[in-house]
Amino acid sequence: MTLDWLAPAQWVGYLAFVLGVGCFLQTDDRRFKWFMTGECLAYVAHFALLGNPTAVASSLLSMLRSVLSLHTRSAWVAVGVVAANIGFGLGLAHKPGDWLPLGASCLGTLALFLLQGVPMRLLMLCGTGLWIANNLIAGSIGGTALEVVVAAVNLTTIVRMARQARRLSGRPGPP
Repeated sequence: MTLDWLAPAQWVGYLAFVLGVGCFLQTDDRRFKWFMTGECLAYVAHFALLGNPTAVASSLLSMLRSVLSLHTRSAWVAVGVVAANIGFGLGLAHKPGDWLPLGASCLGTLALFLLQGVPMRLLMLCGTGLWIANNLIAGSIGGTALEVVVAAVNLTTIVRMARQARRLSGRPGPP
């Protein structure tokens, strides 16, 4: 597969990259979710242009769940979004790799609705691993770069948040 770094699909992937890095730099959960909404919107266009329908479906559901999670933490809403991901997978997935973005979306849904702070970001990190695999398979330059950087930024933010929590609690931690 030859990759065209300047193709329109890749430019939209680069936009997703910028929004995704901005997302995982956030320590405020609401801002995190708003940035994620923008990243998902860019991913919808990116994967549509790359011809990856399961990643489009996953990104649409991820965008919807990010907006919904701003307004509710209902486990029932989370179950509905996970069920929709599975439904799209059953309708659209033709090979095992097609399930990668859908699995990532399911993990992200559980993280955004059921967790907060560091635990939320740790589960999102697991989803990031699935996105890295999907993007390598799909030939997504911006998406692959995004997810690798997101993993690093997310880990850095997790460490920062954990240190801040230790400082506030007065417990000693590593230097």
